[in-house]
Amino acid sequence: MDYLNFDTVVIGTGAAGYNAACEIKKLCDKNVCIVTESKMAGTSRNTGSDKQTYYKLTLGGNTPDSVRKMADDLFSGGSVDGDNALCEAALSSACFYNLCSLGVPFPKNRYGEYVGYKTDHDPYMRATSAGPLTSKFMTEVLERQAEKLSLPVYDELLAVEIIIHENSVKGVLCLDKKSGEYKVFRCNNVVLATGGPAGIYQNTVYPDGHTGSSGLALKAGAALQNMTEWQYGLSSVSPKWNVSGTYMQVLPRFVSVDEYGIEHEFLSDYFSDIYEALSFVFLKGYQWPFDSKKAKNGSSQIDLAVYSECVNKNRKVFLDFRKNPFGLDKIEYDKLSDEAFCYLRNADALFGTPIERLKKMNAPAIELYKSKGVNLEKEMLEIALSSQHNNGGIAVNMWWQTDIPGLFAAGECAGTHGITRPGGSALNAGQAGSLRAAQFISVKEDKEYDNTEFIRLAEASLSRHKEFRERISGNENTAAALLTKIRTDMSENAAAVRNIEKIGIMTKYRKKELENFPCNITAKDTKGLIDAYKYYDALLTQTAVLISMENYFNEAKTDRGSAVFVSKEKEDSANDKRDMIQSVVYKNEEFSVCWRKVRPLPEDDSFFENVWRLYRENKNIY
Repeated sequence: MDYLNFDTVVIGTGAAGYNAACEIKKLCDKNVCIVTESKMAGTSRNTGSDKQTYYKLTLGGNTPDSVRKMADDLFSGGSVDGDNALCEAALSSACFYNLCSLGVPFPKNRYGEYVGYKTDHDPYMRATSAGPLTSKFMTEVLERQAEKLSLPVYDELLAVEIIIHENSVKGVLCLDKKSGEYKVFRCNNVVLATGGPAGIYQNTVYPDGHTGSSGLALKAGAALQNMTEWQYGLSSVSPKWNVSGTYMQVLPRFVSVDEYGIEHEFLSDYFSDIYEALSFVFLKGYQWPFDSKKAKNGSSQIDLAVYSECVNKNRKVFLDFRKNPFGLDKIEYDKLSDEAFCYLRNADALFGTPIERLKKMNAPAIELYKSKGVNLEKEMLEIALSSQHNNGGIAVNMWWQTDIPGLFAAGECAGTHGITRPGGSALNAGQAGSLRAAQFISVKEDKEYDNTEFIRLAEASLSRHKEFRERISGNENTAAALLTKIRTDMSENAAAVRNIEKIGIMTKYRKKELENFPCNITAKDTKGLIDAYKYYDALLTQTAVLISMENYFNEAKTDRGSAVFVSKEKEDSANDKRDMIQSVVYKNEEFSVCWRKVRPLPEDDSFFENVWRLYRENKNIY
């Protein structure tokens, strides 16, 4: 049989995937390639916010910062492994300067200092930004570097199986989305850089075309961890974009529309004081992620009001920037909270309508939507409470290797974040994690194995997938509709609001679907086959997430950040297990969950002479 032979296959063309491949190529002479479902898709290239943040060590001003302080802050988020936190802190400057040298326009002052600002969960003004499209710029400069390094990129290939033998990576099987044929890659290492499991939710901020492939790792036998921990927040439905920052701070109207087309300015139904409501709307600007601690007497009441209108009342919800809220001709700004009033006063925005305030405070925010076909000056913007980022993911060690030798994960698909994290730290984690994986791969010694054995393994894999395709061959494509149904169930019952009773029912259903898969699935063409693979990945990943949610609640009986649980058994004073990490594994077609203590922050071992000796002897990796 024909196959492509590489030492390492990187799956994904986002910022983490490109960086992993480039760093391997720069560090050693091993041959590496990139496989991607769609080179121009993905979250890194197609998402942002009003000011997309990159989090790194303080590199300007007189703030006393250090690697250890940054590691402490990452670690203190809860359910975080200390060695991952230390690596992300230690490599943040190197990764940031690499991006600067490649051309990402991070701002600096006339002395060369990269100044910063405070983001959420950040005590040291470590945040910086290249504007609304920071991650897009990162992806583009890393892509250009990959081209200069002549790295081969195989586009339009959907990875459908990581070939594992004797608990180590042997290759990857892919489906060519254009021809419908399968391609086999022989390799010693796979770096998954496929982003978060966006495909399990219907309401998401993830761009169209990004579904993730966490099921690939699960099926291969790798553990997922912290899968209960997500970021949810308000976003526009089309285009998918966070309505954070200035979009909230200018105080738009919140309007729901029922099945008869009747508009309801609904926040007055949830707040007795309209100025308290507006103050919380303002806070949603930089308290964008839903937070269960702010769900009773804080800004996340706004999220819950939107959720209630959408899910409980089955209405569509919109932001209206054309008129002031609550029929006010003029807002009495001094009735707002001090924080909101002072901010708007300092911004010279105590006047006019929301769109006029937005023009004054952040005109590019209007142009951003206009470039995507939405004119905020003339129409309302549909929104929903949506999933935006998975803080959990594939379990990795301090070299971003999973418990399967040769299988690595970097970027959002790697589960190195915990309960909370500083805003923008995900961009740093993707760069640091992909660099760590590259450093390990560059010195990793792989066993030679018989070519005949590989061909046997590859042919067995190929045969299974061809049999699957034949089995689901039919006159119509049915997987897409089923996928929409299970995604909608997930968004309504297992996102920012988690109904334990319904989660239990959903878990039983998903397990049964997996047992009977691919019953009820037919595909008449390659698109239908791709949908079937996506449906299977979503089923597998959803089941792992639902089991994790149910298990966490049974163990802890309380909320701990990204969601509120609806259950009669909830206990507000229960232990939220911040010093523990929950893992879920799928082996022999069974799921199992276990808990372990977080790996602590490593002790200081930086005595120079010892580090120098180990470095010279190349013993710092193993």
